Amino acid sequence: MLKNLRNLRKLKGYKQTDISNFLTCTVGHYQRIEYGQIDLPLSKVIALADYFGVSLDYLVGRSDNPEINNS
Repeated sequence: MLKNLRNLRKLKGYKQTDISNFLTCTVGHYQRIEYGQIDLPLSKVIALADYFGVSLDYLVGRSDNPEINNS
């Protein structure tokens, strides 16, 4: 589950249609992703983390720190 996806989307001022276009899926499909009803392949999760400039751990709710640790 991508616990911080909705908050990131709203923080950046994106609409659900913006992210669904990025993921090349319908808005309905994206809504189910955002509500945790559908899991994404890891490649899409990585793409979303890169898109928002946050760590994977932050995106999935395993960390409160959005910083990417490149050490």
